[in-house]
Amino acid sequence: MFGKRMKIFKLFGFSVYIDLSWLIIAMLITWTLAQGYFPYFNKGLSLRTYWVMGVFGALGLFLSIIFHEMSHSLVSRMFGLEMKSITLFVFGGVAEMGEEPANPKTEFSMAIAGPLSSIVLGFLFFGLSRLAMQLAWPEPVWAVFSYLSVINFVLAAFNLIPAYPLDGGRVLRSALWSWKKDLRASTRIASRIGSGFGMGLIILGVLNVLTGNFIGGMWWFLIGLFLRNASNTSYTQLLIERALKGEPVRRIMKTHPVSVSPSTSVDELVNEYFYRYHYKMFPVENKSGRLEGCITIDKVKEVPHDQWKETIVEDVASGCAENNTVDVSADAFNVMARMNRQGVSKLLVTENGALEGIVTLKDLFDFLTIKMDLEGEEVIPKRP
Repeated sequence: MFGKRMKIFKLFGFSVYIDLSWLIIAMLITWTLAQGYFPYFNKGLSLRTYWVMGVFGALGLFLSIIFHEMSHSLVSRMFGLEMKSITLFVFGGVAEMGEEPANPKTEFSMAIAGPLSSIVLGFLFFGLSRLAMQLAWPEPVWAVFSYLSVINFVLAAFNLIPAYPLDGGRVLRSALWSWKKDLRASTRIASRIGSGFGMGLIILGVLNVLTGNFIGGMWWFLIGLFLRNASNTSYTQLLIERALKGEPVRRIMKTHPVSVSPSTSVDELVNEYFYRYHYKMFPVENKSGRLEGCITIDKVKEVPHDQWKETIVEDVASGCAENNTVDVSADAFNVMARMNRQGVSKLLVTENGALEGIVTLKDLFDFLTIKMDLEGEEVIPKRP
């Protein structure tokens, strides 16, 4: 789900990241506050003051979203669920779980914790704004507190809409799950509602732009686009998890991968392997079948062209990095998640140091498509 992200801090054992998309949205929020919101509600201040208020307003929203997602994470920990990290992503935050909740009660408790935390913050900032007014603090101070009060109530209300994967959609899914006793069917219904709601926001955004409300229309359009995509992606992810979870990678890998002998010359490696198979990396395997390392195009480029015939692979190969290998007993769903996270398309499969096979992202999707087709599930679109 995530693109490039950077870690900003760790709190209560949870790593907090910022997706690069958030930086763009943060600038848009600051601009919207400085050029639209604060000048409309607090007239007569300087342009510089509006921009300072915009920065602090965006920062307060940033911290509010972290508090919201942290609430989800702490409740999940209470129910024994592993929460890997929190990432600020586009229009909010995403708490990354290692697995789906075990039952409807856990789902409901985790989902409702976020909106309740935002309501608490809304009342807290409302109290601070009233106190700042009574103490005659400068208008920009209480105006920012007032904005943060409003935005937290808005966050709570928006998240309570029964459109998956919003918190309200998860509450709806927990209710459907409790009734139907079927997580997949419940997720499908909640996701379709979420996707439909996202389309409604997109249409609303377009209508607002056409009637002259460009800023408001832009936000409705972008939020709708994000929600529609998130709804479809969340359901797809559940289908993938249920199809691949528990499947050992041994069942999916291709055996007898193309490997290179340590005594192969670099010249032969280039002409008979790189030019023939078009891979950028090959495992180096000795006669007994043990994996001795990996040879990549980058390593070959370090060898002068006039030395290719005299240099053998053993002289330039390096040990296979940990992120290039996986054990034969590894869970296929975890392997796919790891590939997406690391941005790689294939992994060497080993057992006790011996090379057993190779698994690619295409292999995983081919297996997934066939399994779901045979078992009567919705088919996930194949990836190249």
